Amino acid sequence: MNKADTLPVQGIEDFLAQDEKKDLLRLLTAGSVDDGKSTLIGRLLNDSKRLYDDQLATLIRDSKRVGNAGEEIDYALLMDGLKAEREQGITIDVAYRYFSTSKRKFIIADTPGHDQYTRNMVTGASTAHLAIVLIDARKGVITQTKRHSFIISLLGIKHVIVAVNKMDLEDYSEDVFNNIRDEYLEFTTRLRIPDIQFVPLSALKGDNIVEPGSNMSWYHGPTIMSLLETIPATADRNFVDFRFPVQMVSRPNLDFRGFAGRLSSGIIRKGEEVVALPSGHASRVKSIETMGEEVEYAFPPQSIMLTLEDEIDISRGDMLVRPNNQPHVERHFEAMLVWMDEKTLDLNQQFIIKHTTQKVKARIDEIRYAIDVNTLKRCEVETFNLNQMGRVVLTSSRPLLYDSYRKNRHTGSFILIDPLTHNTSAVGMIIDRMSSEKLPSRISAENRVNSSRSSITLDERNKQLGQIPMTYWITGLHASGKNEIGYQLERYLFGQGKTAIVLDGSQLRTGLNRELGHDKADRDENLRRVAEMAKLLNDQGLIVIAIFISPDIDTRLQVQEIIGRDRYKEIFIDTPLALCKKRDDKGLYQQAETGKLKHFPGVQIHYETGSAEIVISILKDVKISDLL
Repeated sequence: MNKADTLPVQGIEDFLAQDEKKDLLRLLTAGSVDDGKSTLIGRLLNDSKRLYDDQLATLIRDSKRVGNAGEEIDYALLMDGLKAEREQGITIDVAYRYFSTSKRKFIIADTPGHDQYTRNMVTGASTAHLAIVLIDARKGVITQTKRHSFIISLLGIKHVIVAVNKMDLEDYSEDVFNNIRDEYLEFTTRLRIPDIQFVPLSALKGDNIVEPGSNMSWYHGPTIMSLLETIPATADRNFVDFRFPVQMVSRPNLDFRGFAGRLSSGIIRKGEEVVALPSGHASRVKSIETMGEEVEYAFPPQSIMLTLEDEIDISRGDMLVRPNNQPHVERHFEAMLVWMDEKTLDLNQQFIIKHTTQKVKARIDEIRYAIDVNTLKRCEVETFNLNQMGRVVLTSSRPLLYDSYRKNRHTGSFILIDPLTHNTSAVGMIIDRMSSEKLPSRISAENRVNSSRSSITLDERNKQLGQIPMTYWITGLHASGKNEIGYQLERYLFGQGKTAIVLDGSQLRTGLNRELGHDKADRDENLRRVAEMAKLLNDQGLIVIAIFISPDIDTRLQVQEIIGRDRYKEIFIDTPLALCKKRDDKGLYQQAETGKLKHFPGVQIHYETGSAEIVISILKDVKISDLL
């Protein structure tokens, strides 16, 4: 029975008030199949007197009927709630249990041991402060032990209790325990786990779970329960970096404008100056409310409502921070990814990234490497399959407000969602921002699928339109005269009765591709989209005039592969850089030379020549008909 059941009525309110003040420890159990995770938790609940009488009676009855512990009570049945789990004697889903002691409240996640359910284990570990890694004393440190320890390290769990279970089957041997401890410590020297405790136990017999066991007099350390009650949980929270992602704007009337959400990290007080990102507008905190009461300060993980002294345009997905302590505001970053979808990763697919309170489009630009969690070696792979992990480069359609995961678990984590199925495709932990100079370029014609089902053939279209579809790719520096030549070519074709469409770089940058930047990765993505569009228009029998700087020869050759070599004609406008600068009525060259613009061709980026079929100069008379 619970302690509250024995209290007089007048003492219940005091008990509940005292219980409310206890801190909460989230923990998970991890280990291989049949290491005894569920049994450990069941024994923990029973020996700490956290089971109701009817629960215990049901457990005894089920142990005789479907138990796997012989004459003993099968405590695993308390956690293995699925029918398939009881039939197979394994954990499949993540089972959660809540209980409390006089010192602390606990939420336990019993996670699956089989590698098939690694994604379930990641789910259970994502919010945990502490992990109990079970090791079967008969088997020692095995592959699954290493896999789970790597995931624990990856997810930033700082406290680990290594529970060497089933010591009763090894005659409670101290040598067996010491050998397992040494082997585990040798493996984890390559992992970031600052606090590791070792406890020998027998979950079935109850040794060293809540009370010390009499069978291992050589062990003088704490029990599992003692560690759970004393290991610091709140000390791991980030109280320094104030991060408040806005979840909702409350505007019940014209006189009130509040910003609601969960405080991710840091401590905020009334009167402190804050900055709203990404706008950069500053104000001061006017009031803080939590649980319907106004307070002087707030701390994580409280859900609060803030009001500011000034009227600032803030919406869901924005973040309040301190002026001198701000997160990265970037679209590009590197992350460790755990693939959770049964469908293989397609690098050409677009995803929805859910980060704090934001949801934006995102793509995976590159897989740096995958991790063999058994050996911790890096492997080169072209895709991820279910439960694979590795390092990737991502780009979001809008800037994210993030910290590295090591610094802040809340602002450094995200999930990728498949926009078609709405399945969670992956979870990720941000490593750091990605330098734009090191961003990968990915523009390719490989793995193209021809999905056209039109009953109208290209020959029929050509005959009706009276033209052969082509793409004229007009390239050169800014202010070289590309646009003049391109639109003259459009006028000439129109006069010949042809149907041509102009794709102008400046127009697409303010419309279809407005979210893309000007670094190499985004520039190549911009050109990939243009090439795909040109190909589709050519397939409809239309002539395309594409006007783009496109300074990289490799990228232009890849554009040619997408469109098709027989439909692609490249025209280079060869105008001296000095003349381009004189013709620049927008002042872009001057801005680039003073550092206001970055990645600008002709200043920071070299224009590569040599791939054009036709080279012309505006210094000479240009005959438009010669371009065809």
